[in-house]
Amino acid sequence: MHRLSDGAFLSAVNQFERTLAKLLAAALTLVLGVASIQLLVQLVQGLLGPQLDWTGEGLIRLLDRVLVILIGLEVLQNLTAYLREHVVQIELVLITALTAVARKVIVMPPGMHKSPGELIGLGVAVLCLAAAYWLVRQSHITRRPTRTEPATAFQAPDP
Repeated sequence: MHRLSDGAFLSAVNQFERTLAKLLAAALTLVLGVASIQLLVQLVQGLLGPQLDWTGEGLIRLLDRVLVILIGLEVLQNLTAYLREHVVQIELVLITALTAVARKVIVMPPGMHKSPGELIGLGVAVLCLAAAYWLVRQSHITRRPTRTEPATAFQAPDP
């Protein structure tokens, strides 16, 4: 019956979460390493070859790849922050989301069909994420830091 106690169960769940976060971080590190090497190889080939146009589409594709790697690094930072502090840091998540939406806006290729609804949606997403980030930052500035030690049980009142 000891294995089914709340403490043992929560400990097993916590160990599973930490192991999964470590596996995801290792896999993401491998993917980011390979993606960075591919980007560098393509960059060197582009510099040596006269065919690549560094203005317009060529530059947009390069920026897209760089921003995707940056977003991957931010996700890795989210995972390592979770492993360090055992909490999901909302600021990091918001920054990652803001970068992903900004990437969509920045690398929108010329000539791509851009419906007004899609552009408005991207604009609203950027504004909402920026406002959420600002609110979270303001809350961290104006309030005392949260406790990091476990909560203690309430004492029974004296009769």
